[in-house]
Amino acid sequence: MKEPGFLGLTKDGWLRVIAPAVIGVLVLAAWEITVRVKEVPSYILPGPILIAQTLVADWPSLAVSLGITLEITFAALVAAAVLGLLLAILFAQSRLIEISLFPYAVILQVTPIVAIAPLIIIWVDDVRLVLLICAWIVAFFPILSNTTLGLNSADHNLLDLFRLYRASRWQVLWRLRLPSAMPYFLAGLRIAGGLALIGAIVAEFVAGTGGRASGLAYRILEAGYQLKIPRMFAALVLVSLTGIAIFLVLSLVSHLLLRSWHESALKRDGQ
Repeated sequence: MKEPGFLGLTKDGWLRVIAPAVIGVLVLAAWEITVRVKEVPSYILPGPILIAQTLVADWPSLAVSLGITLEITFAALVAAAVLGLLLAILFAQSRLIEISLFPYAVILQVTPIVAIAPLIIIWVDDVRLVLLICAWIVAFFPILSNTTLGLNSADHNLLDLFRLYRASRWQVLWRLRLPSAMPYFLAGLRIAGGLALIGAIVAEFVAGTGGRASGLAYRILEAGYQLKIPRMFAALVLVSLTGIAIFLVLSLVSHLLLRSWHESALKRDGQ
């Protein structure tokens, strides 16, 4: 095991942090220099400095839209996590139920959300509920499929041992299947976090919401209609940073839950 260095990071850990940051700075610098040298108009391609200035100047309105988008995203993620986990547990308890219902979950996943959203808009009056349903549809399947796989991947030798000691179904589920499925569930949750954000953004594009329900997607559309391209890029930057933040937070939660017992986290700590 390597000794931790400054701020608890090893040399390899610092390399993983610094290398992407250096590349990002170089790309942004090249972008800014190219825009200035070529004298590219801001309504075609604004430079990073102008985008940052616009982000600061328009922050009051963008922050409100960011809050709405985050509200929809996290609500959809929580709903997907709860329903996906419960349905996966149901699948693990009955092979017949899994065979009967899982194909419909696949159909729901492979159907483009842009094709489903107009129907949901017709059936549901509440705009925010429309966005929530669309984001939930996108985020639901990774959690369901990963958790189902994890529940079914419990060590068969341990299952035989539990049966030998006459453990109940509840004891097998709680003490063996759920711990075995935890890494799979958390992996699905990390994937679903980004997908929930994508679902909320795409649904808002399709729904064309405005007013109190105007999230970041609406700000992007609004800026495009008004040819305020720097503002459009500023909203896009917020979307990207939000997705990165969601992934990092969920990765940290996964590491904290697994670091004391699961091999994936233990190996990471030992590298």
